[in-house]
Amino acid sequence: MKSKAVVERAAPSYPQTYLKVLLALSLTHLTNDMLQSVVSASYPVIRDNLALTFGQIGLIAFVYQVCASVFQPVFGVLFDKKPRTWYLTLAIISTATGLVILAVAHSIFAVILAVAFVGLGSSITHPEASRLTHYASGGRHGLAQSIFQVGGNFGSAIGPLLAALIIAPYGQEYMLVFAAIAVFSILTKRPISKWNRRRITDMQSKTVSKTVIHRVRLRKKQIYYSLGILLILIFSKYVYTASLSNYYTFYLIEKFDVTTQHSQLFLFAYLFASALGTFIGGPVGDRFGRKYVIWFSILGTAPFSLMMPYANLFWTCVLSIIIGFVLSSAFSAILVYAQELLPTKVGLISGLFFGLAFGIAGIAAAVLGYVADHQGIEAIYRFCAYMPLLGFVAIFLPNIKPQRIKKG
Repeated sequence: MKSKAVVERAAPSYPQTYLKVLLALSLTHLTNDMLQSVVSASYPVIRDNLALTFGQIGLIAFVYQVCASVFQPVFGVLFDKKPRTWYLTLAIISTATGLVILAVAHSIFAVILAVAFVGLGSSITHPEASRLTHYASGGRHGLAQSIFQVGGNFGSAIGPLLAALIIAPYGQEYMLVFAAIAVFSILTKRPISKWNRRRITDMQSKTVSKTVIHRVRLRKKQIYYSLGILLILIFSKYVYTASLSNYYTFYLIEKFDVTTQHSQLFLFAYLFASALGTFIGGPVGDRFGRKYVIWFSILGTAPFSLMMPYANLFWTCVLSIIIGFVLSSAFSAILVYAQELLPTKVGLISGLFFGLAFGIAGIAAAVLGYVADHQGIEAIYRFCAYMPLLGFVAIFLPNIKPQRIKKG
């Protein structure tokens, strides 16, 4: 009988946690996801302006999600092999370009072009910023990813609120305000660029010791098996969240006859709860293990998701807040778990998992838009309510805690 192999991965040793850099990366994530969610939250306004169907909205969401996903693993590999300090600046320029086009778009083709640029900006930001977060963590990967993800979740929460306050009452052309915010945010990248420039110089001069060995006591087949389970969990989470992030406002408008602005405030409440819940998962995962956080976060959502399609307006809001809070820590725990399986390929893993998350969400958005056109908006919530039940597969994940061993 074969004994378990010890899979060893050498990785650079960065014992210090660079809190200032982590906060700057979190702010970068906040800005990126705020601008992305402004676009999603503005779909009702765009639909009214251009007289679009739900299917066309689904197509727009699909193009955005594909551009924000397909290139992420490619960029992740590039960033691992050829690190540069200007990648995050390039990302924000792409996003700002898309927002300018969207402000003046008068056809679905212009909207699709605009969201493609916005999606590419996100496709660069996520793998690069997540990769730098890993290196700035000082080994406290769960805490670092939680700080990073909190920024993104707060940005996603603020976006619909700003859309309700600016885009809904004043019009699509006010996307120019957010393009200006994107350009201004380049200034917030300075602490990251300064630290990253020093890190790259140290790596090239080999002044950073590569003496830390991450030991994962699993066979290679078990590592690939574990990655497969993580992909199932990503699928369940992002099919369900696609229904909320893209169609929650439409659901509230159609079922409860609320205004567009009120529906965006409900979406803000859900996303704000997600931001609050994000920070819990990282430190808990560092202390007790990622597996338990993943299991509780996804499967624990199921009772509330199953009740929500049959609730009144008040309880729909309450249940969505609980769902956002419970489900929010899943992705950072999944990402860190995967990074610990393959610690020398952080950019690839970050790009792959962010890319899959966006890609699954994009495909789900298109399919759900088609379902909404033919069976009604409520049908997608009755169907998607069962997605969190797939969280039970987390029980098959091995319990791992990579050992960090100094040699020499």
